[in-house]
Amino acid sequence: MKKRINMLASAGILGAMTANERMAGRYLRDGGGHPNPEALAQQVKQKFDSALDAVKAIAEEALGKAKSGEELSTTLKEKADEALIKMNGLNEQVAELQQKFDRVGGGDDSERKSAGELFTSDERVKSFLGSEPSSGKIDVRIKATLTSLTTDAAGSVGDAIAPTRLPGILPLPQRRLTVRDLLSQGRMDGNALEYVKETGFVNNAAPVAEGAAKPSSDMKLDLVTTSAKVIAHWMKASKQVLSDVSQLRSIIDQRLLYGLAYVEEAQLLNGDGTGQNLAGIIPQATAYSAPITLSSPTSIDMIRLMHLQAALAEYPSTGTVMHPSDWAWIETLKDTTGRYIIGNPQGGIAPTLWGLPVVATQAMTIDKVLVGAFQLGAQVFDRWDARVETGFVNDDFTKNLVTILAEERLALAVYRPEAFIYGDFGRVA
Repeated sequence: MKKRINMLASAGILGAMTANERMAGRYLRDGGGHPNPEALAQQVKQKFDSALDAVKAIAEEALGKAKSGEELSTTLKEKADEALIKMNGLNEQVAELQQKFDRVGGGDDSERKSAGELFTSDERVKSFLGSEPSSGKIDVRIKATLTSLTTDAAGSVGDAIAPTRLPGILPLPQRRLTVRDLLSQGRMDGNALEYVKETGFVNNAAPVAEGAAKPSSDMKLDLVTTSAKVIAHWMKASKQVLSDVSQLRSIIDQRLLYGLAYVEEAQLLNGDGTGQNLAGIIPQATAYSAPITLSSPTSIDMIRLMHLQAALAEYPSTGTVMHPSDWAWIETLKDTTGRYIIGNPQGGIAPTLWGLPVVATQAMTIDKVLVGAFQLGAQVFDRWDARVETGFVNDDFTKNLVTILAEERLALAVYRPEAFIYGDFGRVA
């Protein structure tokens, strides 16, 4: 009974305190603004005293009846039960009132904390980390939703996202250059290259009777003069970028050298000999004329007849040059049963046709083909090997710039034009 009365008294005190606090919270909520702290304290004290007197009266009545052995009336019991029930409800109101006072007093600190501060200050996180865990997780709820935005707003963390940058520089594709490899290589001194070419031969050799006059033969020679041509180009770069991007210098050097070889291949094949152009092979080559007649010849048949024409000129062919599209055409030719004519698509052999290497280069015009005795019929002479040089031009020095130059100097001698046969497949109008 005493325990029940003490609980009743405690409930009464809590009820009186929370009632006054609830009134203060309502006053703040309903919009009067913030009252004077002293006036608010006096008002709370008056309400508290009134409520406390009422609680004491109930408690004293219950204690008096308990001492005289008198049973408590049903009404008093109901009041006690009602006070205890209210106690549980008032506890929830106290918590709610405390939250309201916190917001009024200083605002929600979590709104001003970063995600990391909210995480590290959370009591559950502190307890979890203090236990030296080896597994498990802690879930901390954060009001702001983190996004990849870069605007000045809560949850915008886009500025902290670093892009993934692959190292180095990815170069452009390069054409495979092989025409020079078919030719004989040489070196020259000076600017001019001269060579004597046989342009005619009359062979009068014949059996001769004893004591008879022997026949004479004629040979015609011609002095051919050509000169070395310069192929060059350059780039400018700042000294800073060459120092900061370590791979850039090697890329520039490689690109400049590739540019020389790219133009060189076109000149070796198609140079017209005017101005600073080389006298290329194709303008001097012999036109294709079938030595024999075949019924319905294919592209493969035509190439075989071109090799025959060169062989009949006493210069057996050593290779074939064509555009990659024409080589693909030939590779995909099939017989009447659907089988590939020149090989298995899964085969890994080097491109060959009639036992001779095939060079597929875009320096050739589509639908054209060149065969010949490349090593005997022509030779390339280098005066300057392809090289890369760096220097200052004009005001480069004062601007922290450098000029990177690539150049080569070469000449081409076509000894026997009849050693090269140039033809047209006839598939393109």
